[in-house]
Amino acid sequence: MEGAEFLPYAKEILAQEQAAYAALGHQSEEVKGTIRFAASSTFAQLYLMPVLPDFLRDYPLIDVELRLSDSKVPLIDGGFDLALRNYAIEDSTLIGRRLADDTRILCASPNYLRAYGRPSAPEELQMHQLLTFAGATPRKLTAEGDGRSCTFPPPGVKPRVVCDDGASLRIAATSGAGICMSSLWNVHSELKDGRLERVLPEFEVDDGSAIWIVYPKSNALTAKVRTLIDFLIERLRPLLQ
Repeated sequence: MEGAEFLPYAKEILAQEQAAYAALGHQSEEVKGTIRFAASSTFAQLYLMPVLPDFLRDYPLIDVELRLSDSKVPLIDGGFDLALRNYAIEDSTLIGRRLADDTRILCASPNYLRAYGRPSAPEELQMHQLLTFAGATPRKLTAEGDGRSCTFPPPGVKPRVVCDDGASLRIAATSGAGICMSSLWNVHSELKDGRLERVLPEFEVDDGSAIWIVYPKSNALTAKVRTLIDFLIERLRPLLQ
């Protein structure tokens, strides 16, 4: 029992030692160990999983344990080394590296817009089927140039669909279920090929949200974690510009 209680402290001592050697340029040639990484399942499907084989090939002694969920996962209580977050970071216990902006827009499928009409003003959203993320507070959208603003969903409007998975919301919107708010990185392919179209295109969320790679301040930045951070920034940042 006492040994189990001491184990986390022993791991932290070893991690601090590895970080100190790395900082002095005494890092071993082969980086190894297991990285526990929490990330958005939607983001992982689109961006992380396609590049994961390259990371595993380049670093054969590193194993990756992924926890994928679009709901917020506590890093410290969960014992994670690293996480990807796509909202404003306000937690003072975390250190973050900014990966890219996280601009959010309204969109719907052409079939939905033909059937229900295209809103020309924010007030008209009240007459539409709205798809929202579970637990999300209404977000403020601002029109570029004239400063007009609205919220999504509008006050007093009950969404038709509430879902806790961003990929599923994208699929529902593409299939014609209604109007949703989504990050550009989530729907850029559908916008490009016409399966989705922007709704009220002059409006977008601009609240400082970004895609961050974060880790707890209490954790030493070990060689294996630093290696994964550098890899993700090099491979993913160009895709998200």
